Amino acid sequence: MTDLAKCTWPEAEALFGPRTVAILPVGSTEPHGPHLPLDTDVTIAVAMAKRAEARLAEAKVPCVVLPALAYGLTNYTSGFAGRITLRSGTLWMVLEDIVTSLEQQGVTRIVFANAHLEPAHMQVLRGVLLDHATRGKDKAQVIFPDNTRRRFADTFGAEFKSGDCHAGRYESSLVLAADPDAVREAERKQLPPVTIHLIEKMKAGVHSFREAGAEDAYCGDPAAASAAEGRELIERLSDMTLVSIREAWPDLFENAAT
Repeated sequence: MTDLAKCTWPEAEALFGPRTVAILPVGSTEPHGPHLPLDTDVTIAVAMAKRAEARLAEAKVPCVVLPALAYGLTNYTSGFAGRITLRSGTLWMVLEDIVTSLEQQGVTRIVFANAHLEPAHMQVLRGVLLDHATRGKDKAQVIFPDNTRRRFADTFGAEFKSGDCHAGRYESSLVLAADPDAVREAERKQLPPVTIHLIEKMKAGVHSFREAGAEDAYCGDPAAASAAEGRELIERLSDMTLVSIREAWPDLFENAAT
């Protein structure tokens, strides 16, 4: 894997160029039940990015995984310890500064590999994407493979589609696959399923997990999670990322291995 943080500057200089795809893992630092760590979304985003990079390397497409962004908008976990949040404008400017820094060094194909699904956070990512879409082909192009869109959401299981998946089976499986030592297994196996109908409550104006009925900062069924399911989910997340890259930049694959 090509990990930018582990490169020297001459190695980065040799790697950077107009064909290079830069993947930015985007997560958050926030509570994920009594069984998952605060960096759950970061863990998932990095796993998605690393697997996508490995598959791009197989296709002879140059790619680099950037250091993960570990902070986002986390208003829904208000009231639980460990939550760190940015303001919308701060997140926008951080993302914009990262994109601009890469553009100045000749990297113009940038992917946000996001694993934090709070609506206001997602809105910022979509906004940065739309802003860069108007700047012309000689400027940095940003794509955001969005797993909440129906074309992708249907591939991630019933719990994910229901919306009741914060630290539930979906995220717990992913962390079991990507960072099993971080999961508090004794706690996870004892947790009962929690159904809060989060999507409906969001539409009704609820603005926090606690207000929605997730008293322990999780919903879904974490006890049903497995590492095997997590590995399959990582593969599906990388599928989504590769499909999005192929659609955005088909020229990268014209003479590449399939």
